[in-house]
Amino acid sequence: MKQIVVTHNDKKLSLPMGSTVEEGLLAFGIIQSTDTPSYQENPTVGALVNHELQSCSSALVSDCTLEGTRLYGDMGKRMYRHSICYLLCCAVSMLYPNRRLVIGHSLGDGYYFSFDDDLTLLSDDIETIAETMRALVDQDLPIEEVVLPYEEAMTYFKENHFDQTASLIATHNEPVVELYRLQGYLDISYEPLLCQTGLMQVWELKPYQDRGMLLRYPRSHNIGALDPFVDNPLLFAVFKEYKAWGSILNVQSLGQLNQLGNQNTIESFIRLAEALQQKKIANIADQINIHSSVKAVLIAGPSSSGKTTFAHKLAVQLQVLGKRTIKISLDNYYLAPHLAPKDEDNKPDLEALEALDLPHFQKDLAALIAGEKVTLPRFDFKSAHRTFEKDYVQMDKRTILIIEGIHGMNPRLTNSIDGDALFRVYISALTQLNLDDHNRISTTDNRMIRRIIRDNRTRGTDATTTLNMWPSVRRGEDLYIFPYQNNANIMINSALDYELGVLSPYAQPLLKMVKPNAGPAYETARRILKFLENVNPIPDTLVPDDSLLREFIGGSEFGVI
Repeated sequence: MKQIVVTHNDKKLSLPMGSTVEEGLLAFGIIQSTDTPSYQENPTVGALVNHELQSCSSALVSDCTLEGTRLYGDMGKRMYRHSICYLLCCAVSMLYPNRRLVIGHSLGDGYYFSFDDDLTLLSDDIETIAETMRALVDQDLPIEEVVLPYEEAMTYFKENHFDQTASLIATHNEPVVELYRLQGYLDISYEPLLCQTGLMQVWELKPYQDRGMLLRYPRSHNIGALDPFVDNPLLFAVFKEYKAWGSILNVQSLGQLNQLGNQNTIESFIRLAEALQQKKIANIADQINIHSSVKAVLIAGPSSSGKTTFAHKLAVQLQVLGKRTIKISLDNYYLAPHLAPKDEDNKPDLEALEALDLPHFQKDLAALIAGEKVTLPRFDFKSAHRTFEKDYVQMDKRTILIIEGIHGMNPRLTNSIDGDALFRVYISALTQLNLDDHNRISTTDNRMIRRIIRDNRTRGTDATTTLNMWPSVRRGEDLYIFPYQNNANIMINSALDYELGVLSPYAQPLLKMVKPNAGPAYETARRILKFLENVNPIPDTLVPDDSLLREFIGGSEFGVI
């Protein structure tokens, strides 16, 4: 049998070609036995093979480097969350083989699932599903990678009511389809899974809202146990609204979107998607206009949510209602980096509220609301220097301030202003599209793709730099943005259902420039590239000039850089 050379640190071993990752880990002593360890032991659950994440059941087919991946690390946690979703889908398939389960979206520390039929889902039904999941865990069964011929895989998914999965596969032409198998259950996972059910020991399945259930997982700050449940009904309402839009658009998965492009109907789909978003912005303007006491609209959201373009589009809708608007970006109130607070790595924490010149902003805001003349600042990020506009601004009775920045929901930003004078809008890119029946499109990944493209276009930043910076951005969101999102009067979803088709041709060349020596950035780049292989391109010439998407790809009529 042909041998391959596997390297771990400075040690090299010769193994038979086709050996599994698990066998390689055993050979190097990275794991000690094939017995499934406890979840609490933080076991090795996969490996970086030539710097790309692989399941323990993956085959080693060429010379490679091998580095174990532990459960509590960033990649291990992703594997765990995908695996408990797979476990749920397997249990449902065993209990209800003629019902179609669909993943909805993430919600706090869980994923929302529901059936696409009109049958009532009772608490007893959910407990039966959970008991079946626990039984699969107790049996410590293997989850294996398998390959099926294209025709056989299509037949399996159609017969088992995996409609969206079959739809996505139908837009590919590979001769085989890679799947994971648990007993007789087969399904696709677009990221590696754990190879034993016995590892999936910490989760909760609970009823949620009227017809669904929430599969909860441990959070990073408390990986050993579940946090107390904290509801977020406002965010769920946004997802529910946009799922309804998906029904209007008749596209709820990536396969359906890909097929639209194949049928040359994508242009009308884009017009409808843009019109729905524009209608939502107009409705928000109407709500603001109802409240005569409102003097300032605060717009906040995580990175790459489209705050700047939304502010411009909202201003237009308010002007239609007879309002004057003054736009203010909190970014222009940044302090020089050496004056900002330090993060846990003793670097300037530019995501913190204290990175802003808060007294200056509060003084300007109070003066404007009082009807005084104010000269607004402008911050140059290249020179880290503040200048001021040549002309002053001043409010009259018809004027509304539109203030955008990541801290807009934080009450400390405006604690000296009467609450009735403020209207808060939280914005994020919450894509309602799924990859297929059981695999969701990550809203965080969607924003990351937007950011990679915009950073490269506006700052000349390569994807490696953006990806290396992303953990710090996410830390700032967890600390300074997400805890305040429910302070919003209203939430809006900035995701456009067609956008991945437009973004993919921009993102793929940038991600391919991230090389294996780039560390965690390479692991993420490879993961995103694998996901984007499922996306058919859509010409950017079809994107309207006033689209929020233009904030990232360029060409906005609002002059957004």
